[in-house]
Amino acid sequence: MHFAFTEDQKTFAATIDDLLSNECSPAALRLAAASDTGRIPGLWEKLVTMGLVGSTAPESAGGLGFDAVDLVGMMEAAGRHLAPEPLLEHVAVALPTLADGGASEVVKAATAGSDMVAVVHPQAPLALYGTEATWLLAELSGEWRVGKTEGLTLVHQPALDLTRRLFAVNPPPGWGEVLDVESDLVFDRGAVAAAAQAVGIGRRLVEMTVEYVSERHQFGKPVGTYQAVKHHLANAAMAVEFAAPMVTWAAWCVANDAPDRSREVSAAKAMASDAVELAARHALQCHGAIGYTQEHNVQLWLTRGWALASSWGDAAWHRTRIATLLGI
Repeated sequence: MHFAFTEDQKTFAATIDDLLSNECSPAALRLAAASDTGRIPGLWEKLVTMGLVGSTAPESAGGLGFDAVDLVGMMEAAGRHLAPEPLLEHVAVALPTLADGGASEVVKAATAGSDMVAVVHPQAPLALYGTEATWLLAELSGEWRVGKTEGLTLVHQPALDLTRRLFAVNPPPGWGEVLDVESDLVFDRGAVAAAAQAVGIGRRLVEMTVEYVSERHQFGKPVGTYQAVKHHLANAAMAVEFAAPMVTWAAWCVANDAPDRSREVSAAKAMASDAVELAARHALQCHGAIGYTQEHNVQLWLTRGWALASSWGDAAWHRTRIATLLGI
C-alpha cells in the first residue's frame, strides 16, 4: 500500500481548506452562533458547488465516488475552520450508507444538496441541525433506518458550541425504511470522520497558542520562551501529529473493509480524542485567564474540540471496544 495522499486528494482538500478559511472567520462563526440556525448563510450552497456535499455518492447518482481516505483532508479542514455544517453526518456517513442500502431516491436528493440528512447513533444520539434536515438516518435497536423528519418531534438541546444545533429525536416504532447495511461499518465511517475533524481542531489549537505565546510578553520576554510553555505545546503537537497517520490508516481500513477495521478505527478515534483534549487543555492553560472568556476566539475551537472528543465515542469508550474486539 502507498501510504500517502494522491495529488488529487491533496488538491481537493486544499481547495476546501481555502474556501472554509474565507467563509468561516471567527466573526462569521460568532454571527452563526447568534443566528436561529447556527449556520453560515450560503456556505452549504458553496460546498455543494465545490462538489464536497455529494462527493461520497456513486458517480451514477451524480457524486464523485469518494471513499473514507479521500475525505480525510476535507474533514480535517472542516475541523480546522469549525465549518458549521453536518459534513460528517451527511457526507461521511449518510451518503455511502444510503447508497449501500439502495435508498436511491434519498441519495439523489442528498447528492444534489437540496435535501440534508441528519444522523443519530447511540454514541452520537442528538441530530445535528435536525430541524434543517429533510431526512433522518438513525440506528434503532441495532437496525439502520431512514425516513423523513416531517412529523417527528425534535427537541432542541443546549450545547457549549453554539454553532452545533443539537436536537433530541425519538422516532416511533416502525418508523422509516430498514436499510440492509452493516451497522459497524456505518459507525466506523462516522468515528473516523470525527477523528479527522478532531485532528484538524487540534492542529489549529496548537497553531493559535504558539502564535499567542510568541506575542505575549511577561518579565520582558515572550511567554513562549519559557521551558514549561514549550513542553506543553510540544506535548500537544506530538499527540496531534501521532494521531494523524493513525486516522489515515483507519480511513484506509474503512475504505478497503480491512479485517481489523473496527479495531483500527477505535484506536484512531481514541488517539484523536486524547490529542484534541490535550491540545485544548494546554491551549487554555497557555492563554491564561483570557482563554476562559467567551470573547476570545480560542473558545470557539475549545468548545468544538471538546464536542468532537466525545462524539462518536470518547477515548474510554473506544478503548473498551478495542479490548472487547481483542477478547480481553
